[in-house]
Amino acid sequence: MSTTAPASSASSAAAPLEPRAIRRLANAIRALAMDAVQKANSGHPGMPMGMADVATVLFSQFLNFDPKDPAWPDRDRFVLSAGHGSMLLYAVLYLTGYARPSIEDIKNFRQFGSPCAGHPEYGHLPGVETTTGPLGQGIATAVGMALAERMLNARYGDDLVSHRTYVFAGDGDLMEGVSHEACSLAGHLRLNRLIVLYDDNHISIDGATSLADSTNTLERFDAMGWKTMSCDGMNGAEVAAALDAAQNSDRPVLIACRTTIGYGLPTRAGTAKAHGEAPGTSEIEGARKNLDWPYPAFTVPEDVLNEWRRLGTRGAKLRAAWNQRLAGSARRADFEDALKAQIGPEVIAAIAAHKQKLVAEKPKIATRKASEGVLEVINAASELTLGGSADLTGSNNTLTKGLVSISPQNYGGRYIHYGIREHGMAAAMNGIALHGGFIPYGGTFLVFSDYARPSIRLAALMQSHVVYVMTHDSIGLGEDGPTHQPVEHLASLRAIPGLTVFRPADAVEVAECWELALTRKAPALLSLTRQNLATLRQAPAHENLCALGGYEIAAADGTARVTLMASGSEVEIAVSAQGLLKEKGIPARVVSVPSFELFAAQDEDYRARVLGNVPRVAVEAAVRMSWDRYLGPKDRFIGLDHFGASAPYLELYRQFGITPQSVAAAAEEACQKAR
Repeated sequence: MSTTAPASSASSAAAPLEPRAIRRLANAIRALAMDAVQKANSGHPGMPMGMADVATVLFSQFLNFDPKDPAWPDRDRFVLSAGHGSMLLYAVLYLTGYARPSIEDIKNFRQFGSPCAGHPEYGHLPGVETTTGPLGQGIATAVGMALAERMLNARYGDDLVSHRTYVFAGDGDLMEGVSHEACSLAGHLRLNRLIVLYDDNHISIDGATSLADSTNTLERFDAMGWKTMSCDGMNGAEVAAALDAAQNSDRPVLIACRTTIGYGLPTRAGTAKAHGEAPGTSEIEGARKNLDWPYPAFTVPEDVLNEWRRLGTRGAKLRAAWNQRLAGSARRADFEDALKAQIGPEVIAAIAAHKQKLVAEKPKIATRKASEGVLEVINAASELTLGGSADLTGSNNTLTKGLVSISPQNYGGRYIHYGIREHGMAAAMNGIALHGGFIPYGGTFLVFSDYARPSIRLAALMQSHVVYVMTHDSIGLGEDGPTHQPVEHLASLRAIPGLTVFRPADAVEVAECWELALTRKAPALLSLTRQNLATLRQAPAHENLCALGGYEIAAADGTARVTLMASGSEVEIAVSAQGLLKEKGIPARVVSVPSFELFAAQDEDYRARVLGNVPRVAVEAAVRMSWDRYLGPKDRFIGLDHFGASAPYLELYRQFGITPQSVAAAAEEACQKAR
């Protein structure tokens, strides 16, 4: 039920500041924001100027942080979901005494090489917990952070893990669909350490939010199981009262802070003109008068800066006390190892033993089933992995023996039922990975990677350590038809810089790809089949051949006249085509390419040796686009340039000409033309 927080409610954190002190401290944020945007001649001054009082109350009285140790594991997390208002965050980091940004960094806002990018970017500055800017991503990522906190708390207790996740979100964040996916999950799981401060300014780029939206946001969040409150975001006492009331909630909290966008700007405050452009000289001059801020650009008076810096030291004692508890904890080593999220040698050894077993037994199984087998080994050997699926657990084969499901009553499990929320799942996985303590993996069908793509892209940008288990990866899924058969997805995912896509050809390659996904500490995607595949790796291999990205999986009988290249399920087709060509006296080598990214990372000499100076035929049950970097004008591609159809999968492969016979015919023709 929605409530209005009483202004007299006392803060449970630091002693409250006087209203005039809050406003003066907040005006430092406003001034730095408008000055930086004006100098850059681009940016978004409206949100920082509107939410400055809220930020001042949060950072001065409630948020537990220490600028001298930005990575303190038990710090509260602050996520600026409305990332366009980045100058609010940069200003607060500078004012509270973080090593960076410096005032010179802020003067270079939005310039090449400055850590003060247009939108906050993870890794550029201490205190930036996640990359935000695409609206909705921050709040959804924060759900993962809040969930990670509860799960680590269940393992290690209040002494080591007891913190909150605070979010600044705007109207745009809450309009985006991912906010519904993530926030409904947060409400279901009763993530009571998650507190969202909603910048309720009634303005979007086009004008008043009423142009496009009439949602009662508080009732919406009530319905999702949140505690909701409202306050005057321009009144520090009301903001403090609302935050104080939020501290002991048994559910996640949304506080609607009624604010004035661009507060202080003489003609633009409260209008869409305040949102996303430099205010102009006259507006800046008027704002200085309105805010009683008679100082030159980028100047913070000594008394204000000193007070901000004092407030920035508030968390030092809390951190010191936590360090003492950690030093005396019997779980210290386990806890620190968990935060490193580094797969140990015992896991690598277990995978290697499993791989040798597969080589010996040569099972004919779907690679999604092979993935389940590897996960059985991994999850038994390490508690770092955290599984999940977007309501496709039985199809993705992501739940292994012994994993207990996370629930509101039990955060001690290792498996998350995300529901039919692919986008929310991928964003939450980012938050879990960024928080630390786990390596999350989550499953869905490859075709539904489209629903998760914005969060996958951010994972690649941040290099967060997440693993996507994407099954039913081609027309090989059969009767469900073209709506569920990915055709263009491999090419589009391979196009994302920083994402490693693995498409293993058999159970042995699956084991190797899982090892790489867990040890490379970067986002990885496994593309896995529904249909059964033969084990093609016939000899034991102590090295991880998939780490090369591409390698010769079947040598030619003699000097190769043609190279057959494939990934995943089509490697088996290429090997069969090799046999047909042998009958015709055409020696062919078969190259498996489980990862384009890792193959491209090898030196040119290695790639040349593997591919050979002979005609090439590539085969993949997908569009050609990814393969053109390795195919010349006379080389051939066997695949698809259209959507699939509904039929048994073997019939689809025949109808679309993705067969050993087609590959062999293309290779024979290529060899004849090469003479």
